[in-house]
Amino acid sequence: MLYGLKNMKLHQPNQGWLEDYVVIVKNKIIEAIVPLSDTHSSIPLHDLGGAYLTPGFFDTQVNGGGGVLFNDETNVEGIAKIFDAHLQFGTTAILPTLISDDLSKVSTALASIDSAIEAGEVGIHGVHIEGPFINPQRKGIHNQDKFRLLDKDSVKLLSSLKHGKLLLTVAPELQNLAHLTSLAEEGVIVAAGHTAATYPQMVAALRSNVTCFTHLFNAMTPLATREPGVVGAALEDINSWVGVIVDGHHVHDSTLKIALAVKPKGKVFLVTDAMSTVGDDKNWFTLDGQTITCNGGMCASEEGTLAGSCLDMLSAVKNTTVRLGVSFHEAVNMASLYPAQMMGLDHAIGSIEVGKEASMLAIDSELSITRIWVNGALRSR
Repeated sequence: MLYGLKNMKLHQPNQGWLEDYVVIVKNKIIEAIVPLSDTHSSIPLHDLGGAYLTPGFFDTQVNGGGGVLFNDETNVEGIAKIFDAHLQFGTTAILPTLISDDLSKVSTALASIDSAIEAGEVGIHGVHIEGPFINPQRKGIHNQDKFRLLDKDSVKLLSSLKHGKLLLTVAPELQNLAHLTSLAEEGVIVAAGHTAATYPQMVAALRSNVTCFTHLFNAMTPLATREPGVVGAALEDINSWVGVIVDGHHVHDSTLKIALAVKPKGKVFLVTDAMSTVGDDKNWFTLDGQTITCNGGMCASEEGTLAGSCLDMLSAVKNTTVRLGVSFHEAVNMASLYPAQMMGLDHAIGSIEVGKEASMLAIDSELSITRIWVNGALRSR
């Protein structure tokens, strides 16, 4: 498979939009990016009609989609259904996310991810284990009956993923910090979330290889006058990444604007925290016996507790530009390059550069997706 793409505004992470260039794809990889005038006549060229050509989006927090929750269908088939549901919204790479559950379910999740990657399921780059090592004081919709502390056995389990990357959300104040260091040494990306940590506790955790914050502002101690809390530590630290849910429900727009103003460029990335309702006709589902309904763009229990979201990544990008005033170019970075950098996967995905996977989107002037490529193959037009 060899072809080229021409007549587009080419997204480059640090150079803005380039025109009059051709992206040459060979098999699954971006083979070259060359001026149109230098393109060899033997390469078939596809005209994109002036569309934006962007990298596919990477969502590191995907609980479900297409009527499937990863906790309920923790197998290769369920993973494939979730990916297909999000693909239509431009997400070409995901971390299926397991909400707090028993360690036996965590073990099944890791085995399923390994099997999916071994079977060649595209777009699966690892797994996000969100809990059960979290704080009941900030549990959100998670089932407190599943909560536990990290120990040697769970550290061994979480270090056993054979393929892809593992992102782990923990409440660091409850853990032996040596366990967090051990996990990081095994390649696990450790994030703080669903945490009641004080500012000093969070600073200590950052020194013990916590490098990320799960859905900043939500389910964590806030910034206060005399206790900066988890949020204060996250905003102050220049090296850590923060994920944000830009749906108008989880966090006020002005609060997100403050985070963008404070954190260094490249350290704020988009997540959806999507539930099964994304890409599904049904607007409700069941989680641990609770009925969760998606109304007006918000997923919540009957008591009003937020329960993930019904947000897709294309909508998150649009919201970031419209609601937060971020340029479309930078919003694309927040949905692709920055999460890839956070996970240590930017050598393979996250931008349209030579040697990387040819997973790309053609997006028109109305910010609608017109074509999707995954690993070089056209999946939608």
